[in-house]
Amino acid sequence: MDHDIRLVCFDWGGVILRICRTWEEGCKAAGIKAPSKKIALKCLTKQDALAQRFQTGQMSDKAFFRAIAKESEEFHSIDDVAAVHHAWLLEEYKGVDELIDELNSFADLSTALFSNTNATHWARMEEDFPVATMIEHRHASHLFGLAKPDEKAFAAFERRVGAAGDQILFFEDTPANVEGAKAFGWNAELIDHTGDTAEQMRKHLENYDIL
Repeated sequence: MDHDIRLVCFDWGGVILRICRTWEEGCKAAGIKAPSKKIALKCLTKQDALAQRFQTGQMSDKAFFRAIAKESEEFHSIDDVAAVHHAWLLEEYKGVDELIDELNSFADLSTALFSNTNATHWARMEEDFPVATMIEHRHASHLFGLAKPDEKAFAAFERRVGAAGDQILFFEDTPANVEGAKAFGWNAELIDHTGDTAEQMRKHLENYDIL
């Protein structure tokens, strides 16, 4: 099947950037004591439940941190939760910078970032995680007020990048977002965040005859 890919789009966390996956991992990264497994699970569950509101700008940082601290049965202070939140972003995956640089060398191809994230994490991009700044178009849920896999989020993204439908190849580590992108007409491939994400993407790009 022939593809006319004009834009290669990346999710951020789990594709370009390694992030924490458990509350205990977040506590370790933040250098604070982790609660019991029961409380840790409650904190993570609460974080996940509030994620959409927080990542679409409907909830302030303070309200988000306060709600999770309350869920911890007084184990965590609001400052503890803020520290875990800050430490949630770990490191860039190896090889992704070289891959993006290679893609940027093609005159007829653009690169983009589309992440469900929040203003606090987004603000760390330039200083702490510069690989993402190599990407031409950078968009996020908190800027749109819309989150993947809402089709309105995909539509908002298309309006800003000058590509649409099967002109887009999207790399994402969340199955629901992959399926949502495909339903909207994009080419989308699931990336295993536990593996070598750059190598996985290279193989897909070869299959699409881009590399």
